[in-house]
Amino acid sequence: MALHLTLLDGRLHDRAGFTCGVPSLDTYLREQAGQHQRNGIATTHVLVDAAQPRHILGYCSLAAAQLNLSELQPADRKRLPTYPVPAVRMARLAVSAGAHGHRYGRLLVGHAANCASALRETLGVRVLLVDALDVKAARFYRAYGFREAMANSHTLYLPLGKLIAP
Repeated sequence: MALHLTLLDGRLHDRAGFTCGVPSLDTYLREQAGQHQRNGIATTHVLVDAAQPRHILGYCSLAAAQLNLSELQPADRKRLPTYPVPAVRMARLAVSAGAHGHRYGRLLVGHAANCASALRETLGVRVLLVDALDVKAARFYRAYGFREAMANSHTLYLPLGKLIAP
């Protein structure tokens, strides 16, 4: 199986056939992801098997965001200016119910972190944000190094580290 991550293409990818078991995530992909992408609100990245490119195995949506400095853990605030911290928000992440157990969620989190890190070449980005739907989702993100924001235990962030100056 040759996996491929690409931007959602409504003409190619079968959004109607996707189900992950969380109605709000299914509805987002079917009804809003394309509109958000066309309107510059968020981009949706889909995971597909190259042999079946219509079938979506999972997806994540990314958008520009910011986080108030006071929301970072104290150790992460050091030497940062007092204005909001630039961020990328992983607005949605879902894996098809038929693909659970294959660690595709891990692959999608890694892809989101790589996209956020790549933006640092041209745009200030300090953290990758996510608003976990529930305690189980928050635990999933914490396993990959996400930290709780100070005011809300379901808002988590992943520090992207420092770039080495040329």
